[in-house]
Formats: sequence, C-alpha cells, structure tokens
Amino acid sequence: MLKFLVALLVVSSTMANTKVIMKTNKGELEIELFDKAAPITVKNFLKYVETGFYKGTIFHRVIDNFMVQGGGFTSNLTKKKTMAPIKNEADNGLANEVGTLAMARTSDVHSATAQFFINVNNNTFLNHKSKDPSGYGYAVFGKVIKGMSVVNRVKKMGTTRNGPFQNIPTSNVIIENITVKK
Repeated sequence: MLKFLVALLVVSSTMANTKVIMKTNKGELEIELFDKAAPITVKNFLKYVETGFYKGTIFHRVIDNFMVQGGGFTSNLTKKKTMAPIKNEADNGLANEVGTLAMARTSDVHSATAQFFINVNNNTFLNHKSKDPSGYGYAVFGKVIKGMSVVNRVKKMGTTRNGPFQNIPTSNVIIENITVKK
C-alpha cells in the first residue's frame, strides 16, 4: 500500500501545470497554464514561447476594468506573422476572472493565434454560454499567480489612439521574454 501511495504522489507531481515567466519592461509575471483544461491552447501558446515569438511584442490594448491585450504586435505596431488559428476551447469550464489569461480572437470563433489578454475584471460576458458564435466565448488557458501588481499598474496607464489602434498605452509595455519555468 505504501508503494502505491508513493507511486501516486510521483505521478501527481509530474502532472503539475506548466508555469511560465513573462518578463516585461514594467516587471515580471509568473503564469500557471491550465494544461489539462485547455490542452490545444496551452500547446499553441508554448510553441510561440519556445520559438521566441513574444520577444519584443507589446501590450497594444489596455482597458482598465476590462483587460490588457498583447502578443501580436511589435513596438512600431507591426503585426507579427503567426501560425494557423486553433480550435477555441472556451467550453472548457474555466471562467474569465481577474488574473486569467484568455486567447484573443476575431468574430470567427476559431481564429485565435498568438494574441492573448489578461482579465483585470471578472468578465463573465466573455465566458462560454453556447456553441453559436455569439455565445461561444473566449478560451481561458492560464492565470497570473505572481506579479498581478504589474498588471494592475499597466491597466492604469494612460492610453491613446494610433491609427486603427484604440486604447494603446502612451508608453510601450514590452514583453521582453517568456520562458518556461524550470
């Protein structure tokens, strides 16, 4: 029986969620990814992390009491080339709550690629409600577990409009790197 319990503990510890460190020019975040609940989304996000895609991207949309969005544009607002869109996993039971990360997408339910947002409010209207496009929601795949104070500073930054970009911070919030925590 003791051998069984030890084996169970070993298996449980090896099945822990992946954690990543996001270094920005405003501070550092530690993010826990929900590997089991959002496997397609986490695998997609980690591909971008492993290739260094996010280095030098910015948070280009900041709306206090809503969310901060980034991961797709450089500091000169050039859109980065992405991989193919992924299946939306918004029906995974996870909610768009303060500190959670979700995939950004267009009106096409299954259009998410690299961009993500961090909820700075409990955005229940973004949760999955139905399979139709208006109720599908946005896939939550992680949560900030350290460094939410950085996100809270970012959400309070002044914003402006720049061409098609609304709510862009007046000074760049740059993702310097995202790495898997060892």
